[in-house]
Amino acid sequence: MKLSILQNSRYFLFSISLLLLLLLLANWVGLNQEAVHFNSQVKPILNKKCISCHGGVKKNGGFSMMNREEMLRPNESGKPAIVPGKPAESELMRRITAHDPEERMPYEASPLSSKEIGILRQWIKEGAIWGTHWAYVPVQPVKVPAINGFLGLFSAKGSSWANTPIDKFIYTTLKEQQLSPSPRADKATLLRRVSLDLIGMPAPDSIARAYLQDQSPRAFENLVDALLASPRFGERWASMWLDLARYADTKGYERDPGRQIWRYRDWLIRALNADMPYDQFLTEQIAGDLLPNPSDEQYLATAFHRNTSTNDEGGTDNEEFRVAAVLDRVNTTFEGVLGTTFACTQCHGHPYEDFKHDEYYRVLAYFNNTRDEDTYEDYPLLRHYPTADSVKLDSLCTWVAKVSTPQRSMEVYTFLKTLQPSIYSIAGDRFVNCELYDTKTLVMRKDASARFKQVDISGKTKLICRVKTHLDGGRWEIHQDSTNGPLVTAIDLPDTKRDWNLIELDVKAPRGIHDLYWVYQNPGIKEITQGGISFDWFYFTDAFPAEDNPESKKYQADFWHLLNSRPPTTPIAIENPAHMQRTTNVFERGNWIVKGKTVQAGVPKLLGNVPQNAPNNRLGFVQWLVDKKNPLTARTMVNRLWEQVFGMGLVETLEDLGSQGAIPTHPELLDYLAWQFMHQQQWSIKTALKEMLCTNTYQQKAEASPELYEKDPYNRYYARGPRVRLSAEQVRDQALALSGLMSTKMYGPGVMPFQPEGIWASPYGNEKWVLSEGEDRYRRAVYTYHKRTSPYPSMLTFDGTTRDVCTARRIRTNTPLQALVTLNDPVYIDAARALAKRMRYAGTDVDRQIARGYYLALKCKIAPNKQAVLEKLHEKALKKYRSNPKLADELFGTEKVPDPPGSAAMVVVANALLNLDEVITKN
Repeated sequence: MKLSILQNSRYFLFSISLLLLLLLLANWVGLNQEAVHFNSQVKPILNKKCISCHGGVKKNGGFSMMNREEMLRPNESGKPAIVPGKPAESELMRRITAHDPEERMPYEASPLSSKEIGILRQWIKEGAIWGTHWAYVPVQPVKVPAINGFLGLFSAKGSSWANTPIDKFIYTTLKEQQLSPSPRADKATLLRRVSLDLIGMPAPDSIARAYLQDQSPRAFENLVDALLASPRFGERWASMWLDLARYADTKGYERDPGRQIWRYRDWLIRALNADMPYDQFLTEQIAGDLLPNPSDEQYLATAFHRNTSTNDEGGTDNEEFRVAAVLDRVNTTFEGVLGTTFACTQCHGHPYEDFKHDEYYRVLAYFNNTRDEDTYEDYPLLRHYPTADSVKLDSLCTWVAKVSTPQRSMEVYTFLKTLQPSIYSIAGDRFVNCELYDTKTLVMRKDASARFKQVDISGKTKLICRVKTHLDGGRWEIHQDSTNGPLVTAIDLPDTKRDWNLIELDVKAPRGIHDLYWVYQNPGIKEITQGGISFDWFYFTDAFPAEDNPESKKYQADFWHLLNSRPPTTPIAIENPAHMQRTTNVFERGNWIVKGKTVQAGVPKLLGNVPQNAPNNRLGFVQWLVDKKNPLTARTMVNRLWEQVFGMGLVETLEDLGSQGAIPTHPELLDYLAWQFMHQQQWSIKTALKEMLCTNTYQQKAEASPELYEKDPYNRYYARGPRVRLSAEQVRDQALALSGLMSTKMYGPGVMPFQPEGIWASPYGNEKWVLSEGEDRYRRAVYTYHKRTSPYPSMLTFDGTTRDVCTARRIRTNTPLQALVTLNDPVYIDAARALAKRMRYAGTDVDRQIARGYYLALKCKIAPNKQAVLEKLHEKALKKYRSNPKLADELFGTEKVPDPPGSAAMVVVANALLNLDEVITKN
């Protein structure tokens, strides 16, 4: 009996214990059930199934899901579609689960899956918590994952491989994906890989030899340092940025005439070689002219946004294309620098991001007050004086500061360097018997007049104008407020023989801002359609300072000497003075003619606020852009750097980090790199690149086993090294470098290497592709003249861009046309001839020549099977040239070579070497 009671007690206690354990387990599971994640689970459903009808463009039924505030707002029914915490009372749940096709949402589309409905139901039940997309959250410090063994007591497998923070992030993801890293690549492969990544061409022999002979643990790091210090670094990375800057040597559109803006490209190369901090790099390009006492280099940097197309075609509306250029500056900044599709909001609210229509025009207000106005001359221009004239300018401005004021000295300097702030003739209206010739330059005929509105001439005593006359005997008068108003100034114009002249007039300037009427009369004009004077720009100023000073006459002569000189120029950005500021309006549906409400400069609310005390101009805008609280600037740049060395960004869509862009493969690593870039590396591009390159992740072999390729075909998890086809510039530069033809000359105007006849077909002017002489034929690709309507064809074939607009990412292709280029283009035939000549230095034996050619290309020994294939190719080519020696003579032209058939056969082999997959691929 006692035993039975004891057994029952034990059973009872066991049952109670088991019940309590189950209750605790159930409670633990409930407490640890993960809440629905808005960004990864809910937002994709809304973007894919809902937001096209209930978002930033359409708000059917008065319901929008752009943000939580709009989502909870009552719609046309008077009730909100979502009641947080109560899915059963939410109209949204009723509509997505309805069976009636007229009721069910999404309307006239496939219904949501049961999984999607379950996610939305649970989300509403949990309170419909909204989340900001990861890319719009300011970057925060990220903890580097630890690679530990069991309980942290033993070394984990992979801990020796993951010896840098980047490797630790990569290794953690590899383990999650059940992948393992690949072995380290051999030195020859790493030499070629990192050389192409950092300088865009094979390493110079001195750097290559030093690395291959260096057996120290720091050998690879030493190699990276040497390449980062090479002047070729700036040339390679400038090619990437020039796509973003839509750089070209021509203006674009139908006429597409030349533009002298190559000094901006040279500024870019110098800035990258000097490792200019990225925040300064952006500041000078977007607002260099607004910095205190800007230098020539800072002015030059602003040509970044003067790379916009301008339309020189007659009959076009200048304001339309000025506005188009300003729109392009907004779009370029947001796509290229911020990696977001802000351009969508030009016509309407963004369909997927919480960017408002009017926010686009608030940003546009920052860029709407530069002095450029779609003129032939591309004003404003930075004038590049020769050394002697630069000395005169400095001396003149120093003297003006001494006898007048520093402000007056700066005015003189700015005007002589930029001819600003001038008013262009295209600003005129109310034309009587005059017109804008070709819609660009004001031409006045007999008894002509034109108005220039709201000109501030308070206290000014001089007027400088750029004019040319077509015949003698004309009189030019300027009147205040009407053609019969008070006379401001007048001049009897000489005949300038149709050449542009600068003239100075005394002015009786009224106080304040007035409309000015320009009146021209010339009794010598017999035909009413005959032009008497052409007028380009005018500038009101003060009398030359200290005219009673003994030195005044000398410096006044220097002033006019400098003003009348015609030095080379570069288009730059300069801000309008206060009295010339433009009003910015919202364009209804993006139409610049239909102007809506007036807006003030500002940034999108989603992306934070402009820093306190920032000026309300482009300088204030760029201070916001490089503020460490800006969520996109650093992320976008480090993602771009990663893409350049690994072949694909951590977010594949470089142009769109938004909710419709690709999902980051390693989000924590991206934020770690962005934080490091801003805080630890102080915006140093070279330091950021070195951290990426000096990792085991980067230095892996590129080969992939069938199993690895099946699991990760695009190498998104980095279980192997990068393997990508070279860029258009790298394919050309490598061929020139391997052949020994590469010119080391840097900077200067664009060059014109070999190009087939008939490519250019300019509808205007006599512009032709004129083959460059001497070493200019063999300059790096970054210096090749770029015509927007007819870019260099071989680079287009290898995915180069037209640069009509900003290109944030080149999409690599693989087509037969590319092989046709490298096998037949004159550049590559020329390179093959030169490479074959280098190969002959190995001696008379064909096998040794071929082995040398392969080593020159890849810095490693050729495999016997590859050697055999190339020897067979040589044998076949030699037989062909022996039987027809004229073909060999045609290949070399007037060049004298030993044994033309044998030399020609080796050219064929050299050409094949330049076309090997392993040569045109970084692997």
